Amino acid sequence: MKFQKGRGLVVDGIAGNATQSALYGSTGQVVTLKFGMRGEAVSRLQTALKQKGFFHANVTGYYGKITENSVIAFQKAYGLRIDGIAGPQTQNALYNGQTISYSKGSQTSGSASRGSSSSQQVSDDIFWLARIIHAEADGEPYIGKVAVGSVIMNRVRSSSFPNTIYGVIFEYYNGIPQFCPVQDGTIYNTPSSESYRAAQEAYGGSKPAGDALYFFNPAKSAGSWIVKNRTYVTTIANHVFYR
Repeated sequence: MKFQKGRGLVVDGIAGNATQSALYGSTGQVVTLKFGMRGEAVSRLQTALKQKGFFHANVTGYYGKITENSVIAFQKAYGLRIDGIAGPQTQNALYNGQTISYSKGSQTSGSASRGSSSSQQVSDDIFWLARIIHAEADGEPYIGKVAVGSVIMNRVRSSSFPNTIYGVIFEYYNGIPQFCPVQDGTIYNTPSSESYRAAQEAYGGSKPAGDALYFFNPAKSAGSWIVKNRTYVTTIANHVFYR
């Protein structure tokens, strides 16, 4: 509000279009906020989330797990891409009250892996690949983590599945998510450094499980459909892999 007063803007404590234009310049660019960041922009984000009933803690200016979860809840409620990152679209919906609905195609188009990718797309790919690896294989040895990541990459390259990492992870079949972490919410847990390394290796082409397109842990699931309909490839630690 102090900034708004000094710039002769409407004093409401909300970083809307006019305030953001004054903050970031006439280009209209919005600073993307994500886990680990600090500062006034994060404080404004927390305040706006709090005003809308999504943030239930003190405003600290630190983008930690509570803030990330609040952003995720907001994104779910407003039909935005769910990634826990307050990018331009999320901030626009938050500060200006605009709901942006994404089709399946538009949700996944920002993270393409069939064809050329920008550095930002690669970063986004690694981010989500690390999250699914951590959620599915946190207790597995490193090679097991890479193997899980390679299954995601194999699906991206297959015409039978969505053509992006994000699309593969969040694919639903008959209303049921393909991966349990999407259903139970563990997909949003912060990945370990080892999961990030495994994601980078799998993204780079490493294939410990060959051309496998499916995996499951026999101790947790019977995997009946996979066993009956797919071809066994290999077993790595606690997971069995099929193509």
